[in-house]
Amino acid sequence: MSIFSNILAKIFPPSHPAVVASSPAASTSSVTSGAAPASTSAQATMPAAASAAAAPPVDVESVISKMPGAASLNWKTSIVDLLKVLGLDSSLEARKQLAHELGYGGNTQDSAAMNNWLHQEVVAKLAANGGKVPESMKA
Repeated sequence: MSIFSNILAKIFPPSHPAVVASSPAASTSSVTSGAAPASTSAQATMPAAASAAAAPPVDVESVISKMPGAASLNWKTSIVDLLKVLGLDSSLEARKQLAHELGYGGNTQDSAAMNNWLHQEVVAKLAANGGKVPESMKA
């Protein structure tokens, strides 16, 4: 499972189309049905944008705010803190992997620039997949 798929799974309900489409079972079913599998980066970035639009929006801020540690971390602007609140690996290597999944074209050695881009991109992808994201989190 991709890092972005793990982010979706931590925030969205298990039955949400974005989570269902990004689950390993969804990938396996397309392969076993004879359909050509989608590219990994396409699955990671927009698993179910079309069907997620039909699902009720998920209040991202409300969900994350209720998680342990959310009150003491700056997850609304920091990708490291967002990953920590979600209980995911926030190491530089994990962030580089996430940057690769989401199509980052910059220099991954410039971690500050990469981190800023990652947070903005994750927020945009959450919104594109049916997340209601507050303006304060958008770039």
